[in-house]
Amino acid sequence: MKAVDVVGDTYKYWIYTCFFGVSLRNSKPFKLVLNNAFQVAVMPEIKLPEVELNIYTPRDPVEVPIVENRICTKESSPNYVRHVTFDISGTDLEGHVRVGQSIGILPPGKNEKGRDYKLRLYSVASPTKGEQGKSNLVSTTVKRTIEELDNNDLYLGVCSNYLADLQPGDKVKMTGPSGRRFLLPENSTDFNYVFFATGTGIAPYRGMIMELLESGIENDIVLVFGCPYRTDLLYAEYFESLDEEHSNFHYMPHISREARRPDGSKKYVQTCLWDEAELLDPLLNSDNTLLYICGLKGMESGIYRALAKKGLSQYLDIREPAADKKPSEWDENHLKRYVKPSARTFVEVY
Repeated sequence: MKAVDVVGDTYKYWIYTCFFGVSLRNSKPFKLVLNNAFQVAVMPEIKLPEVELNIYTPRDPVEVPIVENRICTKESSPNYVRHVTFDISGTDLEGHVRVGQSIGILPPGKNEKGRDYKLRLYSVASPTKGEQGKSNLVSTTVKRTIEELDNNDLYLGVCSNYLADLQPGDKVKMTGPSGRRFLLPENSTDFNYVFFATGTGIAPYRGMIMELLESGIENDIVLVFGCPYRTDLLYAEYFESLDEEHSNFHYMPHISREARRPDGSKKYVQTCLWDEAELLDPLLNSDNTLLYICGLKGMESGIYRALAKKGLSQYLDIREPAADKKPSEWDENHLKRYVKPSARTFVEVY
């Protein structure tokens, strides 16, 4: 059930004018606060769609061509992150891959033990109806993995570098889809959304946000993206344009190694709960808001602790002995074993 509007827009704007000044009417955070104040939110049922899983497996993959492979960082960056699109025409994947699911890629070659390289999973970055609205196109986001080891040797990620090197027309062995929970609900327009992402964890949100906005959603969508430097922002121009075009979409990049917070601490995704409290407090306290977390494993711990400190325990399932302690006293064992996401929180970390 959607939030029930208690008063009409005309009356709300009369209050804006009389009490707060006309100049504030177009302020996105201000309008969000007022709209929440004038709504009676009722928590809708979260109905996740039924999805098909493992149509193709590592033992029986399907071969599909690449049709696009482009850089998706905003500026010249020391990191190489690419948007890769595949053509799944004529396969059983077409029409059966939902945004929020993953596809699997089998890189060629063998490891040091002489065994075939294992499957790597990549989040789908295109909406359910397909990249550019074409059901035969599915996309993902790939970061080249290049690491310097203690002995000064370079480690090159097997599958990420394989994919990043490919050109349109090259073919890959694909499996999937996989994933049944990190999805948008069937009744997706009934909810507000707060999306947390780091790195290529932004991939599913690209497709989700496309899908939500194209559905005509009137509720609010917040995308919080964390990265070390502004050169690491992914799909930034696209999300910046959405922020300008849609009053209910809010793009919040948090760059940890550049601008600091007023107290001198770094900006991480979880610090937005304080840094953007004017917008996020009313939204997260609404009964029809869902929270999604996607990115590097460990990012969820900081978010869980921040939510608990803010008194937003509705997004968590806190069990004993963690329930008997303050969030600041939680150690890694508490966070791993006794602090879990609630039904309103969706997590995909790797």
